[in-house]
Amino acid sequence: MLSPRKVKWRKPHRGRMTGTAQRGNTLAFGDCGIQALECGWVTSRQIEAARIAMTRKIKRGAKVWIRVFPHKAVTKTPAETRMGKGKGSPEYWVAVVRPGTILFEMAGAPDKQLQKDAMRLAQFKLPIKTSYIELDVKEV
Repeated sequence: MLSPRKVKWRKPHRGRMTGTAQRGNTLAFGDCGIQALECGWVTSRQIEAARIAMTRKIKRGAKVWIRVFPHKAVTKTPAETRMGKGKGSPEYWVAVVRPGTILFEMAGAPDKQLQKDAMRLAQFKLPIKTSYIELDVKEV
């Protein structure tokens, strides 16, 4: 699972998820990708499940880039615990995703349809609405 080596705050606030992505909203490495259409938290387990689904489908025939990283710790208090006694301990890590964020990129697949199918499998593993996008290559 992905998790940061060191963080400034052990128990961060939940924060707001309004607005669109200002950075990380264009294809930078590959020729196709998965773009978020809504805001949400994507856990490190979901990122890993999507990555495994993609790489198994293409049989390691293409390069995959993960463009999001889980920086935020989500805390949880134990079940059947009374109110008070402070904030719970960190349980898992999430990446805050806003609309427009590129989550994954891929390049070098032997077949475009196989590449699209692999991305579709990865989209099923994610908790938010996403879309498949391709790089626009203009012939001059």
